[in-house]
Amino acid sequence: MKHSRREFLCASGAALSMTAMASHAQTLEKMAISASVKSRSNEGVSDYKALVCVFFSGGNDANNTIIPNHSDASVSGYSDYSAGRAAQGLALAQNTLLPIAVPRVGGLSYGMHPNFGTVAGGINPGIHPLWAQGKLAAVTNVGTLVRPMTRAQYLDGSVPRPRQLFSHTDQSNQHMNARADMMMLTGWGGRIADKVTLTTNPDAIIPTVTSINGARLFTIGEQTQPLSLGPAPTPLSSALTLLGYNGTPASNARFQALVDEMNLTDGNDLVTQSNAIHQESIRISQSLNNASETTVAFPNTSIGNQLKQVARLIKARDGLSMNKQVFFCTVDGFDTHAGQLVGQANLFTQFSQAARAFYDEMTAQTMDNDVTLFTLSDFNRTFGPGGSGTNVGSDHAWASQLFVMGGAVLGGDFYGKNTSNGTPFPQLIKNGPDDSDSGTAARGRWIPTTSVEQYAATLAKWFGLPQADMGFVFPNLGNFDGSDLGFMQP
Repeated sequence: MKHSRREFLCASGAALSMTAMASHAQTLEKMAISASVKSRSNEGVSDYKALVCVFFSGGNDANNTIIPNHSDASVSGYSDYSAGRAAQGLALAQNTLLPIAVPRVGGLSYGMHPNFGTVAGGINPGIHPLWAQGKLAAVTNVGTLVRPMTRAQYLDGSVPRPRQLFSHTDQSNQHMNARADMMMLTGWGGRIADKVTLTTNPDAIIPTVTSINGARLFTIGEQTQPLSLGPAPTPLSSALTLLGYNGTPASNARFQALVDEMNLTDGNDLVTQSNAIHQESIRISQSLNNASETTVAFPNTSIGNQLKQVARLIKARDGLSMNKQVFFCTVDGFDTHAGQLVGQANLFTQFSQAARAFYDEMTAQTMDNDVTLFTLSDFNRTFGPGGSGTNVGSDHAWASQLFVMGGAVLGGDFYGKNTSNGTPFPQLIKNGPDDSDSGTAARGRWIPTTSVEQYAATLAKWFGLPQADMGFVFPNLGNFDGSDLGFMQP
């Protein structure tokens, strides 16, 4: 059966989502002429680093993520927490909390949600033990800001507020693009890739940024675009491969014809770029095999399979010639206006079990000091509940508590700028000094004291983003005092 050139090229399409290849000719040309995959030992990639973002989509209730477990009312103890939530059934019982000591708050005890620890049917003890090991930290009272803002400034309007504050779409976008005063069509993960790709990944054969959850704003750069890859159980050797070539004599002949076809050029830019896409796909498919499989068991959940695929890509870093990588994953379902206690508990179990498996796998790969996982979310939820009983939930709020995990994390502590009580943890009092709400209708929406930019810039500095490029990636960073919050090792 004869095939036209058009039919042949269409049938030979690669199973890769690299939209950048179609729109950025310079990137394509560089990739098309780069040297064949280098054979390097793990020791040869001594400057390797990876950032792994896990986005809690829908707005996680941080008030039930980390809870005061002490009686010191001057910095909001358990009594303040209970007074604000217990009557409607949204407070966690104090004896269920997983205790953590916090040096920056005078060594007082706080508690993590019980589902961050050992759970029935779990495959590991969760992330809670990593706190005592100094591998897990919390950055508290973080949120979108244009510039620092006090409660008085919020109420009198003298400092600009983030665009469309409390809106899901706008606030999640602002966490992903690190810009609260205007719309941006790129994310801070993608802009980091813009600045580090040519200097740190010159021979890489996949993009610096990979999303395991479809095209997301966080991953989009000005010059670079992400690889979009499906989660496990799809093996890399199947996910990054050419379709239609199964090793039969006929398919081998078609493959050789494809290779010969790509060596031809007729001066047509579209054909040249199409050839470049095919060449890169072939090189990727030939560089990967089942040697990238993980050794640690991951839970068979959405986030478990996403993080397992990230772990596989990190294990395949040498074959892909990667020195720096940024990954994006999500946990969906945190828009808990009702049924929050059960819903959030289930999501925390999934995240905790998957994140612990990921940490253990990085340790098994001896990459735990080179890979940092961190969380983001749309926003916190109101301290004051909505509804009651089994249907109790909470509404959209503002400043949140975020996790950072890895061997390079200076863990076991809170980080961030101090709130009204002199600590990084807010005062849990509705209509109080940290609440953006006022009057008898106040529900507890904590005003951030630490900006998304400060949080992200601390991670970017550890990752290796040059100081000279911080302004490009984080345009409003200069509005804030201090771009390194100190939670990463130098």
